[in-house]
Amino acid sequence: MEGQEVTITDMMYCRDRRVQIQNEFIEKYQNPVISFCMNIPGPIKTTPLIRKGFGSGKDALLASLEKENLEVLESRIFDDITGPEMLLCVSASAEKIKDLTTQIEENHPYGRLFDMDVIGTDGQKLSRPSYRKCLICDCQAQECARSRKHTITEMQDKIEEILSR
Repeated sequence: MEGQEVTITDMMYCRDRRVQIQNEFIEKYQNPVISFCMNIPGPIKTTPLIRKGFGSGKDALLASLEKENLEVLESRIFDDITGPEMLLCVSASAEKIKDLTTQIEENHPYGRLFDMDVIGTDGQKLSRPSYRKCLICDCQAQECARSRKHTITEMQDKIEEILSR
C-alpha cells in the first residue's frame, strides 16, 4: 500500500479532535453522534482506494439516515493523512442509529472496513451486538489483532483487494 505514513502523534491529534467535536455536538444538541472512519491497520491510512471506500460508506450512511427520516443536526468531514473521517450529530436514539450503522457495516461490500461508532448522550460508545470477523480468516478480529496473527502487509493486501471490487 502506497501513501504517506502517519505517526502516533498524528493519530493522537486526530483522536483528540474527534473526542472534542463529539463532546461539542452532544453538549450543543443533546443527541447521539456517529463517528465514521475507515478501519485501516498500519501506518498508511489514506490512499485513493481508501477514499473511494469511505465515499461509498458515507453515501450509504447518509442514504440510510434519509430513508429513516433521521435528521442530521450537524456534520463535519475531514480528509487528513490519518484517514477520511465524518462526524454527524443525529436526532434519534443511539440504539436506532447503532442498528442502522451495524446493518451497513455487515451488509455493504466494503462494510468490514467501516468503523461506524455511535456515541450516546452520556459520551459512551455503544457496543456492537456481535464481534467482528478478521479480514483474513474467520477468527474474531480482536483476537487476531491482539496476537498479531497476520502481518500489516497481509492486511493491506486484503484491504486493497476488497476496495478493488
